[in-house]
Amino acid sequence: MHLGRHLFLVLLSLAVALGVLAAPASAATPTTLTVAAPAAAADASTVVGVDLRTSAGQPVVGAPVVLERQVKGAWQQLGTLTTDGAGHAQVSARVSRTAADNVFRASYAGDPTYDAATGVGAAAIARRATRVTLAGPKRVEDGRTVTVRTRWLATDGTPVAAGRVTLLRRAPGTKRWRRVTTLTTDAQGRATYRSRPRVDTAWLAKAATNDWVKGDTSAKLRVDNRPPGQRVRLPKGAPRPRVKLPRQARAVGRGANVSITPISDRVWASMTGRSWHAGCPVGRGGLRLVKVNYWGFDGYRYRGELVAATSAADNMAGALAEMYRRGLQIRSMYRVDRFGWSGKLQGADDYKSMAAGNTSAFNCRWVVGRPGVRSPHTYGRALDVNTWENPFRSAKGVVPNGWWAGRSHPRVAWRSRNHVVVTIMAKHGLRWTYGTSDSQHFDVVGSSRVAARANLSPRALHPQCGGFVCE
Repeated sequence: MHLGRHLFLVLLSLAVALGVLAAPASAATPTTLTVAAPAAAADASTVVGVDLRTSAGQPVVGAPVVLERQVKGAWQQLGTLTTDGAGHAQVSARVSRTAADNVFRASYAGDPTYDAATGVGAAAIARRATRVTLAGPKRVEDGRTVTVRTRWLATDGTPVAAGRVTLLRRAPGTKRWRRVTTLTTDAQGRATYRSRPRVDTAWLAKAATNDWVKGDTSAKLRVDNRPPGQRVRLPKGAPRPRVKLPRQARAVGRGANVSITPISDRVWASMTGRSWHAGCPVGRGGLRLVKVNYWGFDGYRYRGELVAATSAADNMAGALAEMYRRGLQIRSMYRVDRFGWSGKLQGADDYKSMAAGNTSAFNCRWVVGRPGVRSPHTYGRALDVNTWENPFRSAKGVVPNGWWAGRSHPRVAWRSRNHVVVTIMAKHGLRWTYGTSDSQHFDVVGSSRVAARANLSPRALHPQCGGFVCE
């Protein structure tokens, strides 16, 4: 036992002497690797610097450092740098317009003396100032297309491509800007938008700040919407309607675009208890809704509607369509149920309708000024046109105003059978039954030949009225 231990000690001493068992090696020195680059404008160059030092701050000289750059989420090698006497190495790099592509990574693999190290740094983008402009027509005829063009440039003239520009619009009488769309600029910094505004509009373009440029807001572009038709020029001193109506919806489609349809549930619900009620001689099935584009007094095209008897709808639609084709204006054309119930007339309020200058047809009611006598409008075969300018001489005076009673107008007020509106109505089978006693009133009598017959008396047309004016 003692011999074995002695032999072990001898062999150990010999191994040490021969260097077979070396003393433990000392650990590699820890290192740090930093990456830095000064901010620069996009498309310009920056200097990416790397510094390799020990944990004590001493430079690691002559070390190979691999430098990479992130491009679209993946690392791409730029090259291998060698540190100088200060542990520093650098390389020039172009600054991308995308912030995520300006991230750099340096890697040192280490050696027996120095530990491996990795560092990451980014080059900040110095955003450029920009200017966004907005161009378009100063005026446009209603119904036509407006093309608005925007361009976004850096102040040095560089186009901002693939930039996001929000287009805003403001309608007259409002302070709020509403977003219309967001455009993306092309390679030249341009974007285009087309629309058909039906009113005067103001436009703004707002370019959003992105990685490489600052945002900007354009100057206002104002586009004046002009009427496509002729405005009505009324005589000096002509009174305005006492009842004001909002402008109707703008015209739909081309031309008069006549539509004749059965009465829908929505329209019938509005008529019931106003222009129609229990006991009326014509029911829903005997009525039709007539829609037609018309020229307003302001020269714009609007979409009007009225209710007529099924047997009279084509005549009225034809006459109104020809008025449109001839450029003859109508003040408004709302269904008369809009004006509510009148206990005085036992139907929709024709007094208000006339005081608004409204054109209408079917209204199951009494004759104005003749309680208990059914109006011809009850049957849906009578049409009142431009009621404010074409008064009715009722049993209780001229309504809706007396100013127009003795005056005419070449387009909107008639006092003769030779007036263009009266001749159009006659052409489509509507008779100017009472002449100047009720100039607004026309009755569907069938054909143009019948409408022109002089011996077709009001008493024959409206026996319930006994010969007096039956509005």
